[in-house]
Amino acid sequence: MKKAKSNGLRPEYRREDLGPGVRGKYLTSFQGGTNLVLLSPDVAKAFPTEKEVNNALRSLISLARKTVGSKGGKTENRKAGR
Repeated sequence: MKKAKSNGLRPEYRREDLGPGVRGKYLTSFQGGTNLVLLSPDVAKAFPTEKEVNNALRSLISLARKTVGSKGGKTENRKAGR
């Protein structure tokens, strides 16, 4: 006995109700280098918006450049003082 060909949809969905598909709808965005990251729930609570996440990361980048980027910076002095 052969199985009926399945279209992968649940029985309650009908293909006609979903509208026409659009080939390449997100191609330009994908080629532009979109970068999505899934945040852990605890991090998402601390930074609930995209703007807050970006501001925090920019601050961290700036601090890292100031701390590690300069020769004879604070990180090297701390190592020597141990």
